[in-house]
Amino acid sequence: MEDEFYRIKRLPPYVIAEVNAMRHAARQAGKDIIDLGMGNPDLPPPAHVIDKLVEVAQKPDAHGYSQSKGIPGLRRAQAKYYANRFGVEIDPEREVVVTMGSKEGLASLATAITAPGDVVLAPNPSYPIHTFGFIIAGATIRSVPTTPDENYWRSLDKAMAFTVPRPSILVVNYPSNPTAETVDLAFYERLVAWAKENKVWVLSDLAYSELYFDGNPTRSILEVPGAKDIAIEFTSMSKTYSMAGWRMGFAVGNQKLIAAMTRVKSYLDYGAFTPIQAAACAALNGPQDIVEKNRQLYQKRRDVMVEAFGRAGWDIPAPKASMFAWAPLPPALREMGSLEFSKQLLTHADVAVAPGVGYGEDGEGFVRIAMVENEQRLRQAARNIRRYLTSKGVNASAA
Repeated sequence: MEDEFYRIKRLPPYVIAEVNAMRHAARQAGKDIIDLGMGNPDLPPPAHVIDKLVEVAQKPDAHGYSQSKGIPGLRRAQAKYYANRFGVEIDPEREVVVTMGSKEGLASLATAITAPGDVVLAPNPSYPIHTFGFIIAGATIRSVPTTPDENYWRSLDKAMAFTVPRPSILVVNYPSNPTAETVDLAFYERLVAWAKENKVWVLSDLAYSELYFDGNPTRSILEVPGAKDIAIEFTSMSKTYSMAGWRMGFAVGNQKLIAAMTRVKSYLDYGAFTPIQAAACAALNGPQDIVEKNRQLYQKRRDVMVEAFGRAGWDIPAPKASMFAWAPLPPALREMGSLEFSKQLLTHADVAVAPGVGYGEDGEGFVRIAMVENEQRLRQAARNIRRYLTSKGVNASAA
């Protein structure tokens, strides 16, 4: 009898869990930890969304099994969102499936379309499900860069030329988690042409579609004519409406991929709790002022964090989108590595961040900072970090 199961052997220890355990222990010991590690929104959903959840939950017939692919009204609401936001026509019956968060959706699609030995192109660094969802399904990962420059395209072409078997799936994620990089429509136009030429499915994770800054809206790959021939896109209500714990998202696009995913999901789940789906309809169909309010709040937090951390001696590039900053380690401490740096910040500055190496080997030298604390707490984090950096011989003039 094997000591380890096949799929478990393919899953390395989750590096970020080590810092999370330290954070939990510190809080249990009574320390006031400023948690900038996990992308867990600190804001509530809109009141009318919560009211709809309560209203539907009080109905006696609302507690049975729901629909695995999502209730019709919610699929229509998501199709309407794509029409209004991106000018893309979506068939709610054949081109939309409701997921229990984008993470579950990606995992279900990986199960549906991946065979053992298939090669999947995935960004490095990347959110773990972009690689491990396919590893669990038996695939092999070939990494490509996250930064959408000419080296990205050279890496794609190399992968197609020198990988056996040829890759059949490409995962893209913009705005990127963790790097917060963004792309324009021209990038997607080139990507769709490349995917069609190379017969590759494209899986686009657009979870941060509405958290863009400086008046530069994010774009959808489905805006490109013919993109639905090869692409499926995932969105989430977690950050847009501060509904992370509700686990509500969508997959939209290519009918063949949607059908495969829907079929697998029909064996695995009965869909999200119906009152949650009804409340998600209220979010999508109701007043959208919360979306702009959240966008402005995160942009203000970004500005405060970049300014305060910079004065503390740690220069951080301002992200163009998402709720994260991708921060290079201070030059004087770069040899420490991202995991040790994260541990030291937690121990000596009472600030939790996520080590970049937890998102892939190319994440070494960076940490991901989540803008999930208010401005006062961000400034307090900067003061704590300044004391820590000073103790290590780093100051604002040297950073």
